[in-house]
Amino acid sequence: MPPKALNLPLITFGTVLATFMQALDATIANVALPHMQGGFSASYDQISWVLTSYIVAAAIMTPPTGWLSNRYGRKKLFLVSIAGFVVASVLCGLATSIYEMVAFRILQGMGGAALVPLSQSVLLDSYPKERHGSAMAVWGMGAVVGPVLGPTLGGWLTDHYSWRWVFYINVPFGILAFLVISAAVAETKVDKTLRFDALGFGLISLAIASLQMFLDRGEQLDWFGSTEIVVEAVLAVLAFYLFVVHVFTTKEPFIRPGLFRDRNFSVSLIFISVVGVILFATMALLPPMLQGLMNYPVFSAGLLLAPRGVGTIIAMVFVGRLLQRVDARYLLVFGLIVSSYSFYWMSSFALDLPQWDVAMSGVIQGFGLGFVWVPLTTIAYSTLAPDARNEAAGVFNLMRNIGSSVGISSVVALLAQNTQRLHSSLAANITPTNPALLDPNVHRFWNLNTQQGLAALNAEVTRQASMIAYIDDFKLMMIMAIVLIPMVLLFSAPPKAAGGAAAMAME
Repeated sequence: MPPKALNLPLITFGTVLATFMQALDATIANVALPHMQGGFSASYDQISWVLTSYIVAAAIMTPPTGWLSNRYGRKKLFLVSIAGFVVASVLCGLATSIYEMVAFRILQGMGGAALVPLSQSVLLDSYPKERHGSAMAVWGMGAVVGPVLGPTLGGWLTDHYSWRWVFYINVPFGILAFLVISAAVAETKVDKTLRFDALGFGLISLAIASLQMFLDRGEQLDWFGSTEIVVEAVLAVLAFYLFVVHVFTTKEPFIRPGLFRDRNFSVSLIFISVVGVILFATMALLPPMLQGLMNYPVFSAGLLLAPRGVGTIIAMVFVGRLLQRVDARYLLVFGLIVSSYSFYWMSSFALDLPQWDVAMSGVIQGFGLGFVWVPLTTIAYSTLAPDARNEAAGVFNLMRNIGSSVGISSVVALLAQNTQRLHSSLAANITPTNPALLDPNVHRFWNLNTQQGLAALNAEVTRQASMIAYIDDFKLMMIMAIVLIPMVLLFSAPPKAAGGAAAMAME
């Protein structure tokens, strides 16, 4: 329909709300995990699946979005996805065991997987081409701010009500989004002759699921010393190899290989994977660090993460307009430099960390990510044909989700491994002849001759080792951001006419 015939503010509100709701649930449960763990009597390994199961399910169900939209209609798929997401959210709130929770989170991820790609395509089809950049900047606030504000909102709900409300909160958002989309969005044409590539979908699903199991259980089972881990690694590699072969040899593949002939799009997939690691792994690390090591209440920990959203919103206000005048590659480099600096600041964190440092490093990181997100998606889609938009959006979001899932599992595994290693290293200095332990003021609390003194000393060594392990994770993410900077040279300059129009699939 012509843009004048559409209620653009209403469409924008509905699509941004749906995106915000889906993105919010990727992190809103983070600060509530300790409460869930106690309520379900679950181990740390089990409770981590509350996060990763959602991300994996969303990753698996994102690529079919283009096919489902063309086969059944975009509006119908949008409404079914919102309804499924809301129902699964209610079931999560009603869960009585860790097994039910993981199962319902899988359903929630499956239901919400299509929300982001569909929101993108609806907005891009509704706005005139010259306004795509501004529209995507507004939409990007929901996509980026949602995961950042998740811990803050989750902490407030957990503190004042119950962890179950981190899921019930989706009900009013979902109902409102459903009504707005129903009223404002037009249905698209359907092609009932389309055939689904079940083999391709099955192979990529097996690869993703096996990879996630390998990462999540590797630390617990001593990696390749376990038969299960070896099997999962082999399955992941083999399934992905067969998927690639299938894509390039079948007549109607699940994902058209022509997408990857576009250099900008292919390189952007590497970038968005790393951005997924930086955004979601950081949000998975900070809540347990603030709560477990620094004894912040749940809501206070979440509140200290909110400034990241402020930084992102500030960036989004400017970046949409700057894209009209400045090469997107320059803005991308600027965003990566700012993000790298934020991780450099975080690598100086200590156990007596002032709240100001947490808040301001978050503002800087959110600002940097805002300048990474929009220029990256601008470049990614600037040289692709318009008819490849839906399929490309699915692949783009798939790589973001895989990066997020792999990133969370990797940093958590490194955290546990480094904490053990550093504990052993620090404990080697605990001897009766250590002058620091002979000080009378220290001796009262950390006395090697009493059981209470030994326990207190061991607890402090563990805290110190954990803090250093967190710092090592922050340094790793800083290095990842820095490594991306020279890779910007691999991008070709986006066409000037597409400066604002190509900023699509910002998720």
